[in-house]
Amino acid sequence: MTTQTAPIELHYWPTPNGHKITIFLEEAGIPYRVHYVNIGRGEQFEPSFLQIAPNNRMPAIVDPEGPCADGKWGGEPISVFESGAILQYLGRKFGRFYPADERQRTEVDQWLFWQMGGLGPMAGQAHHFRQYAPEKIQYGIDRYTNEVNRLYGVMDRRLADRDYLAGDYSIADMAAFPWVRPYRNQGQDLEEFPNLGRWFEAIAARPAVQRAVEVGQDHRNNLAEDKEAQKILFGQKARA
Repeated sequence: MTTQTAPIELHYWPTPNGHKITIFLEEAGIPYRVHYVNIGRGEQFEPSFLQIAPNNRMPAIVDPEGPCADGKWGGEPISVFESGAILQYLGRKFGRFYPADERQRTEVDQWLFWQMGGLGPMAGQAHHFRQYAPEKIQYGIDRYTNEVNRLYGVMDRRLADRDYLAGDYSIADMAAFPWVRPYRNQGQDLEEFPNLGRWFEAIAARPAVQRAVEVGQDHRNNLAEDKEAQKILFGQKARA
């Protein structure tokens, strides 16, 4: 198993996507140093951050002990952006929560990409139209609330005969869990999804997860009331 001597540099804000990475690092016991990127104040547009995260989104990491050409670790630093890619990178490097067996890894990848392409974006839109939109557009509220409900149903059926999304606890669960935490803001009731509810409670009870979701909570502000932050987050175009 790879040993990390220098801490992973984590560029982070306490959001569901940020929590994915703190969960992995806490679960695996990997040393890391947090650099807060206040997305409500536009710090994600700083040139130094854009060098490692060209999509101006967090999280991103810099690993000071990157991969070597011979497949070993401890080479030149490497930066990684996109939470799913970060989870895969950390899973490969540390051999934790991301199986080496190709069949098992493919199972994990399916559910990781399902979260990245479906659950996260749809839940995010549900949050927006239900919590932050300046006008209450019922079509948007219904469209995304119903789609999140459908996706919860997918998870519920999947978890009917297994404890975790891909069999064993993995980066797929770490990716999905933070997006289920604010289920009430998405207009959902976990009592409607008993298998999903069991999975959710089991992960929420893990000490590493509890530590992970507390990282940076004292930095959060109330986005629903912060109109300046909403302008920064919800009005972005190609050119600022």
